[in-house]
Amino acid sequence: MLKLMLSRCLLFVLTFLYLSENLHAREIIHTERSLYRNMSVLKERGMRCLIFESRKESPPYQTCVDLRDPKKLVFSYTRLILSGLIYRPDVDKILVLGLGGGTLPMTLSELLPDAHITSVEIDPAVIKIAREYFNYSDNEKRFSVAQDARLFVKRAALNNQTYDWIILDAFNGDYIPEHLMTQEFLQEVKTILSDDGFVTANTFSSSQLYAYESATYHSVFGDFYNIKNKLSGNRIILATKQASLITVEVIKQNAEKLAESLSVYGVDSMQLYRQLSTDKDWDTDSRVLTDQYAPANLLKRQ
Repeated sequence: MLKLMLSRCLLFVLTFLYLSENLHAREIIHTERSLYRNMSVLKERGMRCLIFESRKESPPYQTCVDLRDPKKLVFSYTRLILSGLIYRPDVDKILVLGLGGGTLPMTLSELLPDAHITSVEIDPAVIKIAREYFNYSDNEKRFSVAQDARLFVKRAALNNQTYDWIILDAFNGDYIPEHLMTQEFLQEVKTILSDDGFVTANTFSSSQLYAYESATYHSVFGDFYNIKNKLSGNRIILATKQASLITVEVIKQNAEKLAESLSVYGVDSMQLYRQLSTDKDWDTDSRVLTDQYAPANLLKRQ
């Protein structure tokens, strides 16, 4: 009898702890409706996250910060984007298209304190949330612009501005701005790259879009590096203005030199090096995406 009572008590305690944990697992800190989307900032499992709400049951997370280890990059794609550093660690001018919570430009500022970093975000509400909830801030070398990325690129070209590293991070798991994945747009991006500049694009490693997007990048930049995480479905395209890519030997040397500094952010530089590939693992006869033919969201769902 005593044993039965103890078992029931233990079951009650475990059930109470489980329910308590799940009731408090997600705390909504802030909600906002902008001209572009509904957004929420929430706290769960020791992290503060920004989500863009949609009709999906599980809307995409844009940014998460581990409150126990704020420097650690939570998302796989953010860590993969830093492959740009092992490709060329001496960049001076960086353009980030898409801000989210501002984790990426803040990290780059710490790693490259002398670099000038411009972040472009179409939604002013996102910039405000990044400042209020994710410790993003502007200074004399790091600042944000509320503007459509393509318009910014067009105006930069007219003003003869160039950048050493352009990061395309305006996509999410729910939606692709199709005008930022066309041959014409990539040609505009290439125009504002410095002579030895390069672009890293955060995109996807599966679906029919893979071949079309690959063909589009190849039509503008020629051969490029793929950096993929098969488990997460993330893919980074690293393409350069010059026809030739930096050799893997040089990239390996850079990865070895940066191993300690990148580990602070949860990034394994040698793993990034090992994930680099120039294989043309797509149907090279795939149609190129253009301003007249850009069904990126449809292709991603197939």
